[in-house]
Amino acid sequence: MRTPPNSPRTAPTPPSKPSAVRSCCTSAELTPLLLAGVPGEPWQGLATIGGRAREAVAVKSDATRRGAVLVLVREDGAAPAQAPELAVAQALWNLVTSHFDRFATEAMPGALARSRAAADTRARVIAELSTAHAAALSGVLGVLRSRALDDSTARATATDLAATALIEMRAERRRQDRALAEEPARDAFERLAGELRPMLRHSAVRLDLGAPDSDRSLAADVAHSARAIVRALLLVVLEQDSVRRVHVGWQLTEHELRASVRDDGAGALAPCDLGAGSIRDRLDVLGGRLDMDAVPGWGTTITAVVPLATPEAPVEAAHPLTGLGEREVEVLRHLALGHRNRRIAEELHISESTVKFHVANILNKLGVDSRGEAAALFHAAA
Repeated sequence: MRTPPNSPRTAPTPPSKPSAVRSCCTSAELTPLLLAGVPGEPWQGLATIGGRAREAVAVKSDATRRGAVLVLVREDGAAPAQAPELAVAQALWNLVTSHFDRFATEAMPGALARSRAAADTRARVIAELSTAHAAALSGVLGVLRSRALDDSTARATATDLAATALIEMRAERRRQDRALAEEPARDAFERLAGELRPMLRHSAVRLDLGAPDSDRSLAADVAHSARAIVRALLLVVLEQDSVRRVHVGWQLTEHELRASVRDDGAGALAPCDLGAGSIRDRLDVLGGRLDMDAVPGWGTTITAVVPLATPEAPVEAAHPLTGLGEREVEVLRHLALGHRNRRIAEELHISESTVKFHVANILNKLGVDSRGEAAALFHAAA
């Protein structure tokens, strides 16, 4: 069977025992199904899933650059899928993979923000995994070196420690695998180069490329966004009649990705020529900026600067009633209805002095001077 080169993205399982298959299924088991798959021709038969042979259906799509496979595990004794059912599965999988590929390619602002958070999560999980690995090894070595334990007890204790650590690290690895993919900066730039060359294939303008000299990885959506920004900037630059040479380069510093487009034109471009559309939208969501340096007679350099750290999420204003206790909220609800202290006491089965105490606390916590102001805040927050 034919074998494309990348690992599958997902492997849904049947309703009967989803957790058992999902918890044991590995990329090593799923990779052959992707490698052997033929887009548009679902395959069904025996496959090793979750540590044992199972009847499965593998549906492959080439809508994404790396390819994607959907694996459906049939219940024991279920009849093989028929051609119409396989055709529906193929069509749906093509639709799903095309949908996600479009999100990746267009790098929408919302997806970019989520990608940045996911990249930070991935880095944190890797650090935690390394720490857990070191701690597990230290624990096992400590047991094996101990003079206070006999051989049998030491082996049993070390085995228990190792098994527990292995279970924990597998859980961490699954968390890591679920994180959004990253892309090495050099690979991302090479993809950009492949996209730019056809734009100038039949043009008199010469294209020079400056690949990043760093092995650092970028969040996949961030890399997609940087490519989209450069493509858009190149189109603006090429609208100048005097341009004969364009240099496109990426530079990675400790904190930033600097994607630049430099031409040898008249140096007459102005910031308004860049428009205010998707370029600035993408940079805004990433916390980036666009710099322009135009020198008359020498050309223009436009640089998109993207921070590599995740932008801080905006802090949402606290709900005005957050600081109130449960009983205070009940008292405030009656205040908002215009009830006096005696009625509130009767309704809540407490004394009037207790009501006065709660009212004083409510006014203090809400920062208001009167019962009417407190009632207005309650209505505004309802």
